[in-house]
Amino acid sequence: MSEAGVDEAGRGPAIGPLVVACVVLDSAGLAFLRGYVKDSKLLTPRARSRIYRLIEAAAEEIKLKVLEPREVDWAVENLPRGLNELEAAATAELIDSLENPVEVVYVDSPDPLPGRYAEMIKSRLRRAGVEVVAANRAETLYPHVAAASIVAKVVRDGIIEGLKREYGDFGSGYPSDPKTRSFIERFLREGAELPPIVRRSWKTLDRLKLG
Repeated sequence: MSEAGVDEAGRGPAIGPLVVACVVLDSAGLAFLRGYVKDSKLLTPRARSRIYRLIEAAAEEIKLKVLEPREVDWAVENLPRGLNELEAAATAELIDSLENPVEVVYVDSPDPLPGRYAEMIKSRLRRAGVEVVAANRAETLYPHVAAASIVAKVVRDGIIEGLKREYGDFGSGYPSDPKTRSFIERFLREGAELPPIVRRSWKTLDRLKLG
């Protein structure tokens, strides 16, 4: 029986989507990838791209959910548990969409209480007989999650590069990046409407407006 891992890329940036990835591996695929996969943040872009191709070859299935800034904003402003609840719903949707039978799904938990996050996912699942195991920093514990971390990061990076070609260079998209702040400030200074790639619910906008 196969197992799966789920992780995301793009929770923190003020610009761009949140990407959630689910990677299904059988025992052979897991054994093949075990020496390659690790937390995507510890890898260079070139290494991530190379390992991403290995994951594509080894995985039984890869599923993605791209959550646009407007969806992130809505969750932050309307859901009791905000972004955690949105990510849990996306994770449940990915698990339900799997074509292969899975016994266990390992998930990186953004909640400091992983058991609570696992319950948020399980309460939304339509698929029966799946054990959900959530852990903080799960990408360091489970190769399945490390693989999902790499997939999510590579896919999101590709989306970001496309957005830069359309909107111009906005840097990393993180609030701490001066280039990102300058990109947003230009719209605020000119009184222009912010492009749809910017998350309006982020406190960064309020700080820039006050500044």
